[in-house]
Amino acid sequence: MPSPYSLSATIERWPVRGSFVISRGAKTHVDVVMCKISDGNFTGLGEATPIYYKGETAEIAVQEIQIFAEQHALFDRQAVLHHMPSGAARNALDCALWDLECQQSGKALYELADLPRPSALATAFTISLADPMQMESDARAAAASHRLLKLKLSGKDDRERVAAVHRGAPHARLIVDANESWNHLDIAAEAAIMAKWGVELVEQPVSAGQDHLLANVQSPIPLCADESCHTSDDIPDLARYYQAVNIKLDKAGGLTEAIRVAEAAEQAGLKIMVGCMLSTSQAIRPAFALAQRAQWVDLDGPLLLAKDRENPMHFEDGMVMPAAQIGK
Repeated sequence: MPSPYSLSATIERWPVRGSFVISRGAKTHVDVVMCKISDGNFTGLGEATPIYYKGETAEIAVQEIQIFAEQHALFDRQAVLHHMPSGAARNALDCALWDLECQQSGKALYELADLPRPSALATAFTISLADPMQMESDARAAAASHRLLKLKLSGKDDRERVAAVHRGAPHARLIVDANESWNHLDIAAEAAIMAKWGVELVEQPVSAGQDHLLANVQSPIPLCADESCHTSDDIPDLARYYQAVNIKLDKAGGLTEAIRVAEAAEQAGLKIMVGCMLSTSQAIRPAFALAQRAQWVDLDGPLLLAKDRENPMHFEDGMVMPAAQIGK
């Protein structure tokens, strides 16, 4: 039976502003997957960024979407959830279906997804990994317009980096992202030192799959699973070692599963951070809807690009909101 929908998946390359540096290396551009689904009257859009540390590429994601389209005549979010693995391909398709349904129904995304009515949120701004002096300078510049800074760390000279950032931005809220680099460190001791500089969250201190290293860690700062947290199935085990989880739609494989992750995390007593990969505003819109339930928000992906899409999300004074909400 022919599908009532037309579907396409393409790759777009977006340059990064300067370079984006973490412990795994630097990026000068990001390849995103753009999925479009049309019913003949409306067209839904979904953008996703491949999870590079899982071996995903934009080319693989496009192929996965095309294979799903060839094998299924009817597209609906539950079919996508059950017949595609988590990751960028499913995220692009799932979000395109949400967007299409919004247009067909004339309802806002938060209404369809039973999420809180959206309001402007404070979002973190990422300070790329560099030497302490450079990170101090970057933090000082960023603090002029951002209230919450997220520092990329490497497992070496991290105390010096955090101290430098605190000097450069003494009034900013701070999050640190260890990017799996603290396996060999005394994590409680690192966290105790960083707490003195106002750090309020530590992301992924140990390698994914090595979360048991946190079993006896008494950290004065909440520890947040990132690379270890993908779908709702991960939550029961993570709740043994972490106090928070970072939900990203690309990891979860779409807003549908991301909502399930949030529900499971809340039931397990975990706090929620909603983050993003390098992306344009198209990918941030559904994440922003979910972020209304979060204690920490890290949706600065478009700010790290050299340019954004037309009709972008609005970023001002460290806050993010849809362009349509400006002045309301």
